[in-house]
Amino acid sequence: MKDNFSPFSLISAKVPKNMNQVPSHRIVIVDDSPSQCLVWREFLKDRYKNIQVETYTDPLEALEHLTPDLSLLLIDWYMPGMDGKQVLEEAKKKGINPEKIIMISVKSARELHEAFEPGDCLAVIEKMEPAQLGALLHILDEMFM
Repeated sequence: MKDNFSPFSLISAKVPKNMNQVPSHRIVIVDDSPSQCLVWREFLKDRYKNIQVETYTDPLEALEHLTPDLSLLLIDWYMPGMDGKQVLEEAKKKGINPEKIIMISVKSARELHEAFEPGDCLAVIEKMEPAQLGALLHILDEMFM
């Protein structure tokens, strides 16, 4: 059992692992918290075997590495310097399909839905709410299983 617990640890253990797959999906995570980046990286790599995960705590650095071929861009909304909404707009300018972008936040789902219009991105997720995490898990499973 791992020393670090994450909300995904129980469900991650139930996924069969295929170590022979070559990464075919590129996922970029932008979150100013190194610990959140680590949790996301570990969860995604444990659950999905055909992925490559890149994490960035600096939104400007992340933007330098964004290319239209990525499979998923997961962005934290509140970050110093450049917030997730600004990263979202810059990513779209770089040719990233909004249907490949998910905004995450500790803010309530209501606040997220008020701040983001339908079509701005694939989903807005309150990362501390179990039902919201369940919705995110469903989206990720559809994309990467």
